Amino acid sequence: MKKLVVLLLIITVACKPTSTKETKNFTTLFKKSNGTETPTYNEVISFYKNLDKKYSEISLFEIGTTDIGKPLHLAVFNADGKTEINQIYESSKNRVLINNGIHPGESDGIDASMLLLLDIVQNDSLKNKYKNSLICVIPVYNIGGALNRNSHTRANQNGPKEYGFRGNARNYDLNRDFIKQDTKNAATFAKIFHLINPDVFIDNHVSNGADYQYAITHLFTQHNKLGGKLGEFIETKMRPEIEQSLAKKDIIITPYVNVWGTTPESGWSQFFDSPRYSTGYTTLFNTLGLMVETHMLKPYKTRVEQTYELLFSALDVSEKNTVTIKNLRKKAIQEIINKKTYPIAFEVDKKSPSTLEFKGYEGAFIDSKVTNGKRLFYDKTKPYTKNISYYNNYIPTKKITIPKAYILKQGWYSVIERLQNNKIEFTRFNNDTMLTVETQHINGFETRKTAYEGHYLHFDTEIIKTKNQKIQFSKGDIYIPTNQTGIRYIIETLEADAIDSFFNWNFFDTVLQQKEGYSSYVFEDIAEKFLQENPLVKQQFEDKLKTEDSFAKSPQAQLYWVYTQTPYYETAHKKLPIFKLY
Repeated sequence: MKKLVVLLLIITVACKPTSTKETKNFTTLFKKSNGTETPTYNEVISFYKNLDKKYSEISLFEIGTTDIGKPLHLAVFNADGKTEINQIYESSKNRVLINNGIHPGESDGIDASMLLLLDIVQNDSLKNKYKNSLICVIPVYNIGGALNRNSHTRANQNGPKEYGFRGNARNYDLNRDFIKQDTKNAATFAKIFHLINPDVFIDNHVSNGADYQYAITHLFTQHNKLGGKLGEFIETKMRPEIEQSLAKKDIIITPYVNVWGTTPESGWSQFFDSPRYSTGYTTLFNTLGLMVETHMLKPYKTRVEQTYELLFSALDVSEKNTVTIKNLRKKAIQEIINKKTYPIAFEVDKKSPSTLEFKGYEGAFIDSKVTNGKRLFYDKTKPYTKNISYYNNYIPTKKITIPKAYILKQGWYSVIERLQNNKIEFTRFNNDTMLTVETQHINGFETRKTAYEGHYLHFDTEIIKTKNQKIQFSKGDIYIPTNQTGIRYIIETLEADAIDSFFNWNFFDTVLQQKEGYSSYVFEDIAEKFLQENPLVKQQFEDKLKTEDSFAKSPQAQLYWVYTQTPYYETAHKKLPIFKLY
């Protein structure tokens, strides 16, 4: 009888359901290793799947695909319970999107986000605190890089023991791909981004560069580039409030130290996040962007813990200001249109730096023990606090007049595909249509001499614009009105001299190649007759001979110049298939 009682007790204990508050099954590798290790990609996804199964407030989605053939995952916290993906866009709640593992060796955000969502769903007061927020997390963005796990490629980084690789499955740096979208990762990110339409976007990274006392820095999207009331808000309200929130937690933070090969004492400029970068891309849709940059030399445990605290501070500030942020975002489009012009190029304003109290280490250049040169050395026994110049203001150097619409010839499929990926509204001409528009020719540009993210990137592009040209457009050509949510995206990609335009990323390079030509010995006679019949052109030709030495020394250049003035020169050469309607 005693044996039977004991057996029944054993069975009763074994069958007793576990408490939903039990946490041991969710103890992460980061916690188990005392902050020295980060989980594998499969372990991360397994963690989120288990969260989704156990907690009604977590919904996990598989969306699209990536260059490694796996879908991206999106975890969503909603205090109201399970969420349908199509409900997020229309929600009146504060919408925050957190991206992790874009560079999988920089895994701080991966671990911090796991701890963040776990702690929220296991704490009733936190669930209530964020009941008006949808917290959306991409657990690992660069899946191919995460699966390429090693312990050596982050040569300067202090932990974790193993981590992923910076390049993705096709060796792209995904934080240079947001505007050009060469990768399936970036195309899927665009899908996720537009499904959520986040009010705030946070991208978690680890920095390189100088040494200093901070374990964490922030890189807010450049406020002058963001512009208007939104730019003012991010610079004077959002950034200071997050800094103050961290200070109450005894965490010191500074703007991203944009210094390479020298020490920070002479000051530095705010990083300019053009649309190739994540926060530059999200800015195009009036989302407030923040890039977190922990410091590579600080212990991994410290970096993750401070990323975790910054995420909470950012959530607090965004929820507190959610009504203001939503109103500013809603009004931003009309604010841009009302200005009638849009800046497409900036430079640092050297005349108006801010004064920043910076906590650094004394640095000097000493003899190298490896090479026969000098090396930079930071003496951590000599910390300092100094006032330095922080150049966080940019001024426009080029503006365009915003047209009523852009018209794109229909054959440029790769461009049209990206417009569609980014929810740009356009129509097609139902019939052949004659319109008076502004045409654009490429006048000059420079090109990188080495490959950069799969391209030979153009820069310093110059455009010749010709107004009031009557152009016959064909049935099926693309009409893109600017009065829409994606106005920034349209301008930044279709204005050829914008820094990350589709032209600069080589999407229109075929217009640069001349298809027809001439035989010099034949065209000499045609050129002679043409100059005789066109005295103004002849005068221009003679003026160039007198004023341009290189032109005067090159008979080939002279004959080619005459050719370009004649009707024989093809009008399609260097002519962009993008037209502007005012």
